[in-house]
Amino acid sequence: MPVNYHVGRFPPADLDWRLLIPLIGKANAALARYDGLLTAIPNAQVLLSPLVTQEAVLSSKIEGTQVTIGEVLEVEAGGEPEGLTQPRRDDIEEVLNYREALTFCANSLRERPLSLSLIKEAHALLMHGVRGSEQEPGRLRVEQNWIGPKGCTLEEASFVPVAPEHLQAGMEAWMAYLNDAEQPDPLVQLALVHLEFEALHPFKDGNGRLGRMLIPLFLYQRRLLSSPNFYMSAYLEARRESYQERLRAVSRDGAWSEWVAFFLEGVIEQASDNDHKARAILSLYERAKERVVELTHSQHAIRAVDFLFRHPIFAAPHFIAAARIPKPTAMRILNLLREGGLLAALREGRGRRFGIYAFRELLNIAEGRSIL
Repeated sequence: MPVNYHVGRFPPADLDWRLLIPLIGKANAALARYDGLLTAIPNAQVLLSPLVTQEAVLSSKIEGTQVTIGEVLEVEAGGEPEGLTQPRRDDIEEVLNYREALTFCANSLRERPLSLSLIKEAHALLMHGVRGSEQEPGRLRVEQNWIGPKGCTLEEASFVPVAPEHLQAGMEAWMAYLNDAEQPDPLVQLALVHLEFEALHPFKDGNGRLGRMLIPLFLYQRRLLSSPNFYMSAYLEARRESYQERLRAVSRDGAWSEWVAFFLEGVIEQASDNDHKARAILSLYERAKERVVELTHSQHAIRAVDFLFRHPIFAAPHFIAAARIPKPTAMRILNLLREGGLLAALREGRGRRFGIYAFRELLNIAEGRSIL
């Protein structure tokens, strides 16, 4: 029997605060430590941009995609990873859309708050030109949907979201709760914001990715973070079955507090993991600046380093155009960085076929393991 949406029970009337208070303290402290690091990073949006792509990869992986950050960036640079099939290329397009939608929302929050119209715009970007693009991007659904194995019937579903006739009221209640600045703790509020969005499942497709995208956006809007660079998908993907079961248990058993505890534990773990990766990237940035200056003796060395952090896999023409370095100097710098071991060639340039290069050490930090 499928679990049905908890009509009329959001937000919960009460939570087990004795269970949650110890976790609330630890989660807020961990997040504050991470934000302290973010504020110390010059141009965090540039230096941490590989983590945005990795978040897009992992959030999409929860929905069944099977690509790596290296494959995504190589295709974006114009390359062709070995053994790339059309389904994997489709997966890559979904990941790139996720990153574009997240970046769009983060930039938009500088001028306007999270709203239903902004979420609809993000959904349209998320679904543009990919599988599910026929599912009315940017529009709330008017039909019943359900969650379960691919091709299953309603009766075979694991979860049935709110009925379409109750969706508008559900979204209004959700938006009111999201914008309620009087809640006892914003991280508990965020846990319930994420859960309720997934339970409402307001669009025909893309709800899981959009719901996870809301996590850094909420933290940024509420000024719990100085930049929207906090990612939960590694924690959730590693516990995919438990994540999905805990979401269902809220509607089935009223397990609101258990869900919030699970989410807060994720904030604690991911704050530590994000902090570790951000420190590793910042350390690499300082070493890379010294190394590139040493190798090139060029006045353009720092521009080259900033480009590598924004585009850890790139095509030679893109480096020449985007790094704002004269072409002869740019080609000389590329050759020196290859010879110095800073860059690896994924594809050699021959004739009119441009070379594809990778900044291996940065990619390995983002991935959390050696991939190149």
